[in-house]
Amino acid sequence: MDLNIVVLAGHLATVPEVRQFTSGTSMARFLVTLRSTEPRRRVDVIPVTLWDPPATLLAGPLVVGQQVWVAGSVQRRFWSATEGRSSRIEVIAHSVELRGVDDVDGKEERVAG
Repeated sequence: MDLNIVVLAGHLATVPEVRQFTSGTSMARFLVTLRSTEPRRRVDVIPVTLWDPPATLLAGPLVVGQQVWVAGSVQRRFWSATEGRSSRIEVIAHSVELRGVDDVDGKEERVAG
């Protein structure tokens, strides 16, 4: 059996970029920064895509550094470029929860479910 589940708890590295398509579908893309110290100190920046994001995500004051939790799956996307075929791995979000900038207040806002 195969299983493709990803859960990230990190911080917004970019404010979501939202695109609206002629079909009526919308897409939000943003980067999540994950810091770890084990087995060595490093920072990973993960691209995240959320299809048809709820209005609460777009209306809220999102700031770089705000804590975010993302649940979804990993997908490798391919496209043609002038240099040839390119690809990248990204997380397709199914659920996103925003937390405070430093998560001191413990409040959370669920923006997709």
